[in-house]
Amino acid sequence: QVQLVESGGGLVQAGGSLRLSCAASGLRFENYAMGWFRQAPGKEREFVAIITWSGVGTRYADAAGGRFIISRDNSKNTVSLQMNSLKPEDTAVYYCAASETYGTRDTAFDAWGQGTQVTVSS
Repeated sequence: QVQLVESGGGLVQAGGSLRLSCAASGLRFENYAMGWFRQAPGKEREFVAIITWSGVGTRYADAAGGRFIISRDNSKNTVSLQMNSLKPEDTAVYYCAASETYGTRDTAFDAWGQGTQVTVSS
């Protein structure tokens, strides 16, 4: 049974930083690209970042580029999202997801975590 468990969310002031982590189990982690998505209240879920199986390649949404960094540790089956210079519009539930392909559409992802709330105050 695949499980993805996010942690690290919380309340932070604008301009601050948070580091989200996702622990994966029940899958051959190194065979999956890992992504982060987010969903703000009243909005659709949107792509944030993705990292390739090896960790060499990454891709970011325009809203995240330059501020967020995705990384992974295949020895620990974890993927992280370092978020810097946070803005109130980054407030959302952040989800970790696993995909056997490398894409940004949520339909390409096979497994999802339960999400972690990030709230950025102005």
